[in-house]
Amino acid sequence: MPQLDTSTWFTTIMTMLPTLYLIMQLKLLNTNHHQPPLTKTPTLQSHNVRWQPKWTKTCLPLSQPQQF
Repeated sequence: MPQLDTSTWFTTIMTMLPTLYLIMQLKLLNTNHHQPPLTKTPTLQSHNVRWQPKWTKTCLPLSQPQQF
C-alpha cells in the first residue's frame, strides 16, 4: 500500500490562505452597502373628519383591578 505524499501540503495551504483572503476582500468590495435613510422634517397634515375631536375614557379589561 503506497504512502500518502504530504510534502506539498504545507505550500498548498500557505498559498491558499492569502488567495482566499484576497477573494473575500474583492467580494466585499463589490457588495452594496445601504445608506441610512435621510431624515425628513415631519409635516403635519390636517385631516378632514366629520366628528368632534375630544378625549374619551378608555375601558380597562375586567382582569385588571380598577384604580381610582
